[in-house]
Amino acid sequence: MYSCKQLGGYPTLLQCWIHEYFPTVGKRGENWNPAGNCGLPRAMRWSYRQGVLKVDDLRPILDELTPTDVIWRPFEDHRAWRVFDEICLYRGCLKWGETVVPYLPDRCLRQFGYRQYVPSPPLDCMMAMDIDVDWISYHQSVVDVIGSSSVATTPSEVVDGYLEWYYRVSHPRLVPPHRDAPREVPVPVYDAGPSDPDWARVSTLIRRYLRQVNAEEEDPQFSDLFEALHISRSH
Repeated sequence: MYSCKQLGGYPTLLQCWIHEYFPTVGKRGENWNPAGNCGLPRAMRWSYRQGVLKVDDLRPILDELTPTDVIWRPFEDHRAWRVFDEICLYRGCLKWGETVVPYLPDRCLRQFGYRQYVPSPPLDCMMAMDIDVDWISYHQSVVDVIGSSSVATTPSEVVDGYLEWYYRVSHPRLVPPHRDAPREVPVPVYDAGPSDPDWARVSTLIRRYLRQVNAEEEDPQFSDLFEALHISRSH
């Protein structure tokens, strides 16, 4: 990330977050291992590998992510230098100057090593009056957050009923399902999706491998695979 001059501030934080948690999304290059460089800023771990990915291509990639594609606790290898502080499980409003934002760890418990449950309703920080008091007495908030959970046995573990709730209140798919009869729209053969289930599976496997190795279409050593991908998508 330190080699990229087009991003700064929060966009850099967002892109580093993507690289840490979603290794198969985007084109990341690793400069060093954090286990041996604990004193360097975390963002310096990554370098941007030039590549172009269209939004329409990225959406199905995100939809195809599975729990095994996510690094749920990317900072575990850093615990030898910095022990986890339970104040990270404080649930409430954070204030810096005139800025007040909600901090809700009960919505991402798996990154702390706990089973995810249906979280409480979001906070209205506009009505928060005792932020300093709540922060000082954060221990009670920590008890409330993890009291309804337990240590996860697998990184992506959730309690019964959580996924049903999540699919009901959230938007789990970026590519919406077709709700009406498909319309005849001319589509270039290279952009068309496969209509046969077997070809669709072939297309998915090829695309997944190309993402894992950070392949670029202009790279000659992957030209045959990209041609096979285009052929599979045209059937």
